[in-house]
Parts: sequence; C-alpha cells; structure tokens
Amino acid sequence: MSHPKPFSMIREFHLADWFTLCNAFCGVGALFAVMTYLQTQEVLHLYFACGLIPLALVFDVLDGRIARWRQQSSAMGRELDSLADVISFGVAPAVIAYGCGMQGFFDRIVLVFFVACGVSRLARYNITAEKLADGGDKVKFFEGTPIPTSIVLVGIMAWVASEDALGDALWLGVIKIMGLQLHPLVLLFAVSGSLMISRIRIPKL
Repeated sequence: MSHPKPFSMIREFHLADWFTLCNAFCGVGALFAVMTYLQTQEVLHLYFACGLIPLALVFDVLDGRIARWRQQSSAMGRELDSLADVISFGVAPAVIAYGCGMQGFFDRIVLVFFVACGVSRLARYNITAEKLADGGDKVKFFEGTPIPTSIVLVGIMAWVASEDALGDALWLGVIKIMGLQLHPLVLLFAVSGSLMISRIRIPKL
C-alpha cells in the first residue's frame, strides 16, 4: 500500500508566500518599534512603526499579483496571507495607538474590539471567498472594508506624532467614566472595526 506523502511546508512555499512573510515581518517590526518607543520615548521609533505598515501593504499587494502572474496559489498561501494581515493591519495599528497614548481602560477595550473585528472579517472572507468569486477565480467585491484600510488610522497616528500630540496631549483630550479613561480619538478604531464586519459591498479593483 502506498502511503500519502506527509505535508511539506518547504514544497508548498511559492514565491508569493515569501512576499507574504515580508508583510508579516513588517508588522512584527512595527510592534518592536512601538515597544522601543515606550522604553526610550524617542518619537523616531513611532515614525518607524508607522512607516512599516505602508511597506507591509506593498508586500500584501505584491503577493497577490505574483501569485496570479505565476498561477500559483495554495491553501497555505491563503492562510499565510490572513495571518500576516492580522499582524500588520490589525495588531500593529492597535499597538501603535496604544503607544501614542490610548492606554486607558476603555481605550484598550476599543482596541481589542478593533483587532477582533479584523480577525473576524478575515475569517469570514476565507470561508466566503469562493462564493464571492461567483464561479470565477477572483473575488469581485469585498464584503466589509478590507483590513488593510487600517493604514488610514496609522496615517492619523503618524500625524499625531508629528504634532507632538502624544500621551496626555492626544487630540480631543480624555474623558473619565467611573474614574476610568477614554480618549475619544480611539473611537476611530471602533468605527473602522465596525465597518470591517459590516455587510457593505466594495468592488475589488
């Protein structure tokens, strides 16, 4: 009897998957940069963290185009793409916001909600992509805003840093509810997360 070959991660790797990993590397680099900022208070590290997210988006776009160009795609590639996106466009923007000063109890609840929405949106996409493709090999529209739209929030965080509006100087100030802090600026993350899990349809270019 012939036994099925065990799954080989090396054999399953395609060129596009290396670009996907570069996306993840950028996200993790952003996390380390924020941690370095919190240790040193040198704002340059915040700029570096914010700058890595657009670079992650470049790799995210390239991996899909390379996969289509080489006509190489796999279930592993799809899973890698989702996991990398969670890091770079979900966890990293939330941690950047935390580094900028959104550290109150209610801030953290909103940031956790944002990440949870991003994870849920990607999971929904993975299980509905075939249906959304309508028999073709490419999804024709997004259901809910794509998680990389969080790059807009990262841009706002970079703007906040450039204006030296960090910590207690965050735009819109701080509200105390039952003695616990909420920075109204964090509500942008609540809106972004809600849009990701919404049913609105956005044509895919």
